[in-house]
Amino acid sequence: MVIDSRQVRQEPGDRRPRLRVRRAFSLGVVGLLTAAGVLALSGPASAASTLGGAAAAKGRYFGAAVAANHLGEAPYATTLDTEFNAVTPENEMKWDAVESSRNSFNFGSADQIVGHAQGKGMKIRGHTLVWHSQLPGWVGGLSATELRSAMNNHITKVMQHYQGKIYAWDVVNEAFQDGNSGAGRSSPFQDKLGDGFIEEAFRTARAADPGAKLCYNDYNTDGQNAKSNAVYAMVKDFKARGVPIDCVGFQSHFNNQSPVPGDYQQNLQRFADLGVDVQITELDIEGSGTAQADNYRRVTQACLAVSRCTGITVWGVTDKYSWRASGTPLLFDNNYAKKPAYTAVLTALGGTSGGGGGGGGGASCTASYSETQRWGDRFNGQVTVTAGSSAISDWTVTVTVRSAQSVSTTWNGTPSWDSSGKVMTMRPNGNGNLGAGAATSFGFTVMANGDWSAPAIGSCTAS
Repeated sequence: MVIDSRQVRQEPGDRRPRLRVRRAFSLGVVGLLTAAGVLALSGPASAASTLGGAAAAKGRYFGAAVAANHLGEAPYATTLDTEFNAVTPENEMKWDAVESSRNSFNFGSADQIVGHAQGKGMKIRGHTLVWHSQLPGWVGGLSATELRSAMNNHITKVMQHYQGKIYAWDVVNEAFQDGNSGAGRSSPFQDKLGDGFIEEAFRTARAADPGAKLCYNDYNTDGQNAKSNAVYAMVKDFKARGVPIDCVGFQSHFNNQSPVPGDYQQNLQRFADLGVDVQITELDIEGSGTAQADNYRRVTQACLAVSRCTGITVWGVTDKYSWRASGTPLLFDNNYAKKPAYTAVLTALGGTSGGGGGGGGGASCTASYSETQRWGDRFNGQVTVTAGSSAISDWTVTVTVRSAQSVSTTWNGTPSWDSSGKVMTMRPNGNGNLGAGAATSFGFTVMANGDWSAPAIGSCTAS
């Protein structure tokens, strides 16, 4: 039985941030690629050398919670883009962020994350539609009738805005009490609408976007206990009565007081046996060294052992921005170096270390992509190459354009093409020597020919 030792639990996203060239020469190079030849996910060509690539080889995703205001930090974006193949917005899709005033929606920050993820071919988990926390004040003051209308309107408007873009939604989040009661948590929704609000939210969500997976998400449900039993009973009832629910999210926030439960895998399996997918949605494990690595390994192996465990999301990219920063709970340290826990997860996924990454020893580098300009028929792309924890003297990066696209111009690098003329390999043009952590960039112009998708950026290889 796992009980959260904290007296007052803070959702990971509660700790909000305080503040919410082109020198071209024409080479006449054209690269065409059939759709079948394009990797669906960006990242290293050796897929098993990254978390996302290794997870994909197992039929799963490996994602991270993302804050829009950190995407402009090069090491953050590079680590995200290289290592992960799914994202969850930390705060940007919560009610107070998108509908601070009734029926007035602002999707700016959330759109930034969604656009970034789509450009990298990543899955996107929507988080979260109905939750007792981070509600704007006006919600709590509504009558029951008005609250029902506002809840259904919020679900519908947000889901329709992102229809076709979100893989899975946390429709309802943390609706059950801690402890032994198994009762619903006090909230405007529970107190005014009763137990039925969860079912109504899921039915409204299915109507809003029939293609999205609909999940219930909670914490302290990772092992079998009164709270997880209550969620289990709800899911079983929903499945029996045809209430639309596709998945259950297990947040999996662990520390010495709330360790990984011994029946973690068995608990995931019993939910999967009800006919729903299970997802590890907010994983972070306080600690360091071998102990932390072993716990991460156990969680990863548990997911792999349950066929309906479709993916793992860690709650953040780097320790320095974690909501539990003092507990150093993530896979990359404050300097984006890979921790022993990273190696444990990658090994558990069947991957091998190498290629790009956020840190580590030896000659290594990462490559991240951004679109810098767009015109009516073309756009400019820029790839930033960043050295790892050691200086490098040379690098190469592959760029694969989409089926209808062609590269017309490049700069700040020397390109070559494979025998079929389909994949461009870029090498330095006087900018190969980089100190540890230093960065350079190269660019190219893509003729869109109707396809505005981002090119696939392969591995960065350094020496």
